[in-house]
Amino acid sequence: MSFLLLLLPFLVTPQSNRNVSLGSSLTAAASNAHWVSPSGDFAFGFEQVGNGTHDDGGYLLAVVFDKIPERTVVWSANRNNLAPRGSKVELTTGGRLVLTDPSGRQIWTPDTGERAASHAAMLDTGNFVLAAAANVVSSVWGSFQDPTDTLLPTQALERDTQLIAKYSKSNYSESRFKFIMQDDGNLVMYTTHYPESRADQFAYWVTRNYIRAGYSLALNQSGFLNLLAANGTVLDTVFNGGGSSQDFYHRVTFDYDGVLRYYEHPKRNDMSSSTDHASTSPPDICTAIGGPLGSGACGYNSYCELEDDNRRVCKCPPKYVFQDPSDESRGCVPDFDPEDCRHPQESNNNNDALFVLAAMPKVNWSESNYDSFPSETEEACQQSCLNDCRCALVTYSRETCTMKRSPLSNGRVEDAMSGKSLIKIRRSNSTTSLAPDFDQPTDTILPMQTLVRGSSIFVNIIFVLASCPWRKNPLNSKVGETLDQGALSSNLRRFAYKEMETATGGFKQVLGSGSSGTVYKGVINDHNSEKLVAIKVLDKVHVMEGHDVREFTTEVTIIGETNHKNLTRLVGFCNEGQHRVLVYEFMSNGSLADFLFGGGETRPNWYTRTRIAYSVARGLVYLHEECNTPIIHCDIKPQNILLDCSMTARISDFGLSKLMKANQTRTTTAIRGTKGYLAPEWFRNVPVTPKVDVHSFGIVLLELVCCRKNFMMEVEKEEEMVLVDWAYDCYSKGKLHKLLGDDKDAMEDMVRVERLVKVSIWCIQEDPSLRPSMKKVVHMLEGAVLVSEPPDPNSFMSAI
Repeated sequence: MSFLLLLLPFLVTPQSNRNVSLGSSLTAAASNAHWVSPSGDFAFGFEQVGNGTHDDGGYLLAVVFDKIPERTVVWSANRNNLAPRGSKVELTTGGRLVLTDPSGRQIWTPDTGERAASHAAMLDTGNFVLAAAANVVSSVWGSFQDPTDTLLPTQALERDTQLIAKYSKSNYSESRFKFIMQDDGNLVMYTTHYPESRADQFAYWVTRNYIRAGYSLALNQSGFLNLLAANGTVLDTVFNGGGSSQDFYHRVTFDYDGVLRYYEHPKRNDMSSSTDHASTSPPDICTAIGGPLGSGACGYNSYCELEDDNRRVCKCPPKYVFQDPSDESRGCVPDFDPEDCRHPQESNNNNDALFVLAAMPKVNWSESNYDSFPSETEEACQQSCLNDCRCALVTYSRETCTMKRSPLSNGRVEDAMSGKSLIKIRRSNSTTSLAPDFDQPTDTILPMQTLVRGSSIFVNIIFVLASCPWRKNPLNSKVGETLDQGALSSNLRRFAYKEMETATGGFKQVLGSGSSGTVYKGVINDHNSEKLVAIKVLDKVHVMEGHDVREFTTEVTIIGETNHKNLTRLVGFCNEGQHRVLVYEFMSNGSLADFLFGGGETRPNWYTRTRIAYSVARGLVYLHEECNTPIIHCDIKPQNILLDCSMTARISDFGLSKLMKANQTRTTTAIRGTKGYLAPEWFRNVPVTPKVDVHSFGIVLLELVCCRKNFMMEVEKEEEMVLVDWAYDCYSKGKLHKLLGDDKDAMEDMVRVERLVKVSIWCIQEDPSLRPSMKKVVHMLEGAVLVSEPPDPNSFMSAI
C-alpha cells in the first residue's frame, strides 16, 4: 500500500494529474497551459516576465505556487536567458527535456548524464522530476537538486550547492548575492564581483560558531531550516519555523537584497496570516556587508536604509542620481562634474564658492578613508575637505576629522552614529542658499574658498598639458622630455636646481641616504606659505652610469600617478642637466626604523605598531593590485616606511620598483633590495613576482611585533641572532611571550600577537607559492579570515 502511495505522484497526466509522457510539450504564449501537481499546489510551465518581447522581457520556464493569488516562482530553468514568445519546452521521445526558441535553437536542458527519462512529473512537494522508469520510483534529474533561490519543505541544500538571489524584484537573472553550502561544511553568504561569478574574500554571514561539519541544509515540513551533519544530527537551526504544513505553504527564499527570508502563506482564504516573512538572516543587511573593498549592500556613492519590514532601500545623497534609474543597486553618480574642483573658473572674481558641504545626519560611509587627523573644531575639519579636491565627504566625530574619497562605499544609515557626515556638492549658479533643497539649517553648509589661481603663464600651460593623453616610452625618448610629459600628466611641480639649493640651504640637513642618493630636509614656497619637504638627490655618479635615470623616470611617472593614504606623495621634481631630484611631502615622524630601533628606553606603543603593520599591508595591496600599473616595490624595509604627523605609515622610495604589464604575474630583473629582507628567489635566477614584497613585509612584521632588527650580533644567545628562526622556534614551542620582552600591552593581547606572528611566518615561506597575496595578508591581519598553522619557513629548502 505504501509503495502505491509513493507511485501516486507519477500517475498523473499533463493538465489532468497524470504523468508527463514522452513527446509532450508546452509553448510560451499569452495564455499558457501548465503541468500541474496532483494537489494543484504547484505548476510547471512558462511565466511571462516584462512585456513578453525578446528585448524587454520574455518567458521564464519555472515552477510556481499555483494556488497563491500572486504567482510565486520557486524555481526557474532559464533565469539568465529568457525565452521569447513561441519558445517550446518538450519532453522528447528520446527522454530529454529541452527548451528551444522559435527557431529551434536550444536555450536550456538539464544535465542528466547519459540517462534518459521515461516520463516527467510535477510533484506535490514542488519538485519537478524526470523519472528513470515507469515502474521505479527514482529520477534522473529533479529541480530540487538544481535550486535557484528558494528551498521548499523536504528539499535540502547539499555540499557544494548554492542559492543565487535574483537581480531585482522583477528581474530573475542571477545577482551578486550567493548563499553557499561549502565543501568544507560551512554555510556562508557572499557577494560576488558582479558581473563576474567569483565570490568576494569576505563572507557577510556565516552559521553560528563557524560550524564546519555541516553536510546539508534542509527545510522540514514544519518550517524549521536546519543545518544537518552527515548522520542527520541538527547542528544549527537558522529559522524556527511557523505553522503546520497542513495549514500553510512554507518556503525559504534568498531574496534580491542578499537576505535569506522564511515565508509562510495560508492555504485557506479565511486564515489571517499573510505572505510577510517571519524571519530574516542577516537581520540588517545594511550593516552586515562591509570591509575595505566592494560597494556594500548598495552600489557606490549610495547608502542603505532599512524599511519597517527590514527590506533594504538604496538612496542617493543630495545632488547625486542613480547611475541606472531602473536598477538602484548600481549605485549613484554626482549630477555635477567633480573635476570642477581642479579647474576653477577664471571668472570667479566675485569670490563665489564653487562647492558646499551638505549635512547627512546618521549616514555613514565606513570605508573610502584616505586621511584622518585630530581637529579642534568642526569648521576646520570642513575647510580641510573643501580645500582638498580628493575629498568627496568628511566626517567629524570626537574631535577627529576623517576625509573620504570617491567612490564612497558601504554607505548606510546608523542611528547610533556619533558626529556628522558632510558631502561635498557643486553649488548651483544661483546665489541663494542651498538649505531649502535639503531641509537643513544653513550652518551645515560651508562655502569652498576660491582656489588659488596660477600666477604665471607657465603654471597655466602645465594645467593644459596635464590633460593631454599622450605619453612616450621613457626608454625610447630623451630623458628630460619623457620626465616632463610623465610628470605633467600627474600635475607635478617642476623645480629648477637653484630652487633646490635654496630650499635645502645648500643641502645641509641630511634626513637619510641610500644606494641611489641622499635625502635632505627642505622648505618650499607653496601658495604663498612655507611647506616642509623631503628632497631626494640622486648621486651624479649613478646618473652618469645611466641605470638610475630609469629609476628616476619610474619614480616620477609612477609615483606621480599613485594615490593612496599609505604611500608617500610626490610633490615635484627637478630634471636639469645631470641633476635628478625628487621632492616628497615631509614626514614629521621620520622612518619606521627610527621609530622601532631609535634606542629609546621603552618599546614603542604596541597598538601603534599594529596599526603601522596594517597600514603598510594596505599600501602594498594598492601597489600590487589596485593602481593602474601594478608595482613590485622590491625594497620593503623599515627605512623605506615613513610616518606622518598622525603616525600613519607611508611606503616610500620606489627607485627600485619593478612595473608589471597588464595580466603579467612575474618579471625578470637583476637582484634588488636590501640584505636581510630579500626573498630567496632573488638568488635562484628565476622570475620574481609580488611575493618578494610579501616576504619582505613578513620580516618587517616580525620586527614590528618584537621591536628588534632581523639580525643582531649583540644578543646574549646565539639562537636569537636571526629573528626569523627565533620567532618560529618560540611559536612552535608555544613560547611567544619570549619575543615580547616587558611589553605589557602586547602581553595582554596575545591572541593578536599569535595571529601576527603566524601571518609573518606564512609571508616568509621559502616557497613563494606558499606565501599569501597581500590582499589575503590584510584579511588575516584584520581577523577577517582564520590563519591556519604555518609550516616551518625553511622546510622548502630542507626538502630540496
